[in-house]
Amino acid sequence: MAVIWDELEKVQPIAATLLRNSIKRDRIAHAYLFEGSRGTGKRDAGLLFAKTLFCLNISTEGIPCEQCSNCIRINHGTHPDVHIVEPDGLSIKKEQIKQLQQEFTKTAVESKRKLYMIVHADKMSVSAANSLLKFLEEPNAETTAILLTEQIQQILPTILSRCQVVSFKPYPVTLLQEKLLENGVSAHVSLLLAHLTQNVEEALSLYQDEWFAQARKLVLKLYESLKKSSSYAMVMLQEDWFQHFKEKQQMDLGLDLLLFIYKDLLSVQLGKEDTLFYPDQQSHFYTDTLSLSPRSLAEKITIILEAKRKLSANMNPQLLMEQLVLNLQGGSAFV
Repeated sequence: MAVIWDELEKVQPIAATLLRNSIKRDRIAHAYLFEGSRGTGKRDAGLLFAKTLFCLNISTEGIPCEQCSNCIRINHGTHPDVHIVEPDGLSIKKEQIKQLQQEFTKTAVESKRKLYMIVHADKMSVSAANSLLKFLEEPNAETTAILLTEQIQQILPTILSRCQVVSFKPYPVTLLQEKLLENGVSAHVSLLLAHLTQNVEEALSLYQDEWFAQARKLVLKLYESLKKSSSYAMVMLQEDWFQHFKEKQQMDLGLDLLLFIYKDLLSVQLGKEDTLFYPDQQSHFYTDTLSLSPRSLAEKITIILEAKRKLSANMNPQLLMEQLVLNLQGGSAFV
């Protein structure tokens, strides 16, 4: 579903105000750099900006109609004067930027204006970045560039200096949870998903994925095994965990799910039951907290965070999980 200005203003008020004002006052920059973490709406904002410039039936409030041929083609990526460049494989290559330059030497096909958007601009090869720099140094009054990045530190300073930077902040968790509930996500996993990803579509995809539902069950099973003994937990790792969490990204998500259990236990002890990641386990967790101290829970949280750090440093996943089980049982840290 296409994003509209009112919606963008709710989740990105500063970015939306800056962009709307630049259009209203006819002070559109030659180049923008939209920067922010994944799932913060940068691409949607770029498309909304384009539609606002190209819409044939723009409202008096500056709202694109979403019905005219220009809006429809921009949404479908087929408008001849709006070009989107994305990485070809792992990077954006010099040939892609050169092709873009050739397109922009031609007169706009239908409009006076042309716009191009470069997705993952930080993934430009050195030669591609240098080609783009030459492009930016010779601005055309009717051309607008929008660069998108999650890694602003990877953008060449010379490119950065020629762009107006627009920062996109992470969605407030409460707002993201509200959106998930509106889209039919059950209350007992909405907060969990809102903390796992900043992206509504990704959260909805996880919710509908049987793999995620099973992952949640297995993490709770590992927690129950840890309450019995390390040997029970080791058996669970071999029989279930390693069969399900096969890739590094999956393992990291599994560690997050485990981390949230111990955070819930701490929340229950502190009387903050309205912020639980596993609200359906509340009574169960309450019983468990009777034999746990806040200090021991804090230690276990630290141990899991350290395991996540070790995973990102490419420690062997099987060894990592076995150490994690022993450390959670003994309360010692990783070495």
